[in-house]
Amino acid sequence: MSLVLSRREISEKLALSKSISSLKDRSVFVLPNDVIPIMAAVLIPIVYRKGKLSILLTKRTSHLTHHAGQVSFPGGRVAEGDKNRQMTALRETREEIGLDLSDSDVLGRLPEYDIRTGFRVTPVVAWVDSPVIFSSDPYEVESIFEVPINHVLELSNYTLESLSEDPVKRHFYRLRHDKYNIWGATAGMLRNFVIALSMHSAS
Repeated sequence: MSLVLSRREISEKLALSKSISSLKDRSVFVLPNDVIPIMAAVLIPIVYRKGKLSILLTKRTSHLTHHAGQVSFPGGRVAEGDKNRQMTALRETREEIGLDLSDSDVLGRLPEYDIRTGFRVTPVVAWVDSPVIFSSDPYEVESIFEVPINHVLELSNYTLESLSEDPVKRHFYRLRHDKYNIWGATAGMLRNFVIALSMHSAS
């Protein structure tokens, strides 16, 4: 799928994305009922620059406790003072990469996404107009990069892979771009984003 969507169109399609959670997909992991999830939120920033769109991502530093060295969205666990998941995503983004957005920049959200490390993540999607200046936290962020949205939107670019982990086999998606290896939860949430944008309203 290759297209350019407006800010309004993306927002409208995200409003329909609740049905994504019902898709049958071997990569979908659901935390067991006896596990208390660690609530978290991430931001999926859509950067608009000179008529083109891209998705902003970060590569985490190698010494972090969770998901070290992996490609991810800016975000983190819900703090006590956060009123909602949107506030969590915006706060963590500001702390990690210095991108200061407001509620008016938010386009919507995707369904919650469970991760095997115990996190239940709410992906919040936001619009970022260029020019934009980043100031990353060197403790958490090794680098910041962007992927052209047409590369993200092409479902054939995602490969479904597996790892054998006792007692079950783990399935996950992988999306490659240049030197970056986007896989696991990040690739899974990106793929859900693509599915959301491909939805049509009932009208």
